[in-house]
Amino acid sequence: MDAEELPRPRGDAASLLAKESLDTYSQDELLERIATLETEIARVKAHHAKAAHHRQAADELFRPRETD
Repeated sequence: MDAEELPRPRGDAASLLAKESLDTYSQDELLERIATLETEIARVKAHHAKAAHHRQAADELFRPRETD
């Protein structure tokens, strides 16, 4: 089974991350976490752009034809 076929986890992952205490992380671990989150943000933005492009193409394909 591909990762994209797996069901989404319940709840908001970002909210769960925001509730986690960062007190136990070292400075290096915090920088690593930031890099990981920035990579994930870039991945989500790329997927959003792809989905928006797909939606735009579908909207153009199924747009009612203008009659003169």
